[in-house]
Amino acid sequence: MTKEQKDKIKKLLLEKREEVVGQIEQMKKDGALGKSQKEASGDLSGYSIHMADMATDNYDREMQYGYASAEQKILYEIDAALQRMKEKSFGKCQTCEADISINRLLAMPYAKFCLKCQEQEDKTKQE
Repeated sequence: MTKEQKDKIKKLLLEKREEVVGQIEQMKKDGALGKSQKEASGDLSGYSIHMADMATDNYDREMQYGYASAEQKILYEIDAALQRMKEKSFGKCQTCEADISINRLLAMPYAKFCLKCQEQEDKTKQE
């Protein structure tokens, strides 16, 4: 991998990191993350919440937590990729140590497996 390619991928990683952090912050600000059920529903009165409304609110909260968890995982993968760059091991498959194709890294800059090993990893997770 050339220095220019590595610089381009590092820029992609940093841009993606900024985007993910922004999305997580937006979810915290707009969503139900970190709020009690009453706060999240906007009903701060002393009246009880209807069961159907409560179920909808719970579903929405679970969806928000799922999205936040997925974004947090991507953030972890980006940080790990940036660390691999510092350690000069970036671009090598963590399973077979073959070079990860530049096209794969441009599409998914935090990839840690070559395509063949990723397919095997995916098969293993499905079983």
